[in-house]
Amino acid sequence: MTTTFKLGGELDVSRIGYGTMRLADQAPGFDDAVLHVWRAPADRKSAIALLRRAVEAGVNLIDTADAYGLGESEELIAEALAPYREDVVIATKVGAVHPSPTEWLSLGHPAYLRQQAELSLRRLRVDHLDLLQLHRVDSAYPLADQVGALRQLVDEGKARLIGLSEVGVEEIRAAAEITPIASVQNLYNLSHRVAEDVVEYTAAQGIAFLPWFPLGSGAHVGADGVLAEIAAELDATPVQVSLAWLLHRSPTMLPIPGTASAEHLDQNIAAARIRLSDSQFERLSAIAAP
Repeated sequence: MTTTFKLGGELDVSRIGYGTMRLADQAPGFDDAVLHVWRAPADRKSAIALLRRAVEAGVNLIDTADAYGLGESEELIAEALAPYREDVVIATKVGAVHPSPTEWLSLGHPAYLRQQAELSLRRLRVDHLDLLQLHRVDSAYPLADQVGALRQLVDEGKARLIGLSEVGVEEIRAAAEITPIASVQNLYNLSHRVAEDVVEYTAAQGIAFLPWFPLGSGAHVGADGVLAEIAAELDATPVQVSLAWLLHRSPTMLPIPGTASAEHLDQNIAAARIRLSDSQFERLSAIAAP
């Protein structure tokens, strides 16, 4: 199993990336189990140090979105990493609005998508976006118009690769008729496997699959569960085994776990070195039926 992947056939990235959603501060007065990514972290210095630590440890795929912290996540990445090392790949998303801590809405007007990409360029301090992803498909506008807006940015030299998020196989096929699709980012983890057909399709097409929420809610983690048993067999943590299962599941799988903890970051990165036996993989796969 390789520890790197050539994104879009062009950019070599670490197979375990870093998702910046968890760097946002939780909005006060809301359920602590839900991350609202409403504003930048209060401890900005620690967040910057964590981003730098990730890159220094070999993580070169950093995922964010224009809606995370209302743009502050992108600004934080630039403050930490710009000017960027040549091998660092920044992936961002446009097409979702976050008007309050509890609201997430799709907005796919083509002009809006292009405007948000322009703002991402400014906040990230780059002349082009390495990977620009459509955060959500907006049913109010034709898919071709939304993907076409992203393709226009590629033609203008403002984006290099295009990705999609929360889509099905038919949407990927339709989008690929307009522009090459380098990545798909859907909810997927050991206990939530609704996107199995998309995982299979992207693997067959050589398209990167970035599972968001790659560690799930932890509901399948128990002192006497299969995950804990296999973690003990491998002298690893359950989180590391969950990430190792994802890497084993598909050769194009690129988990992007997020954390605000340096210790957890190091553990996540180390998961790339864990090798599951076929038996261990099957035992883990049986935790949740697809």
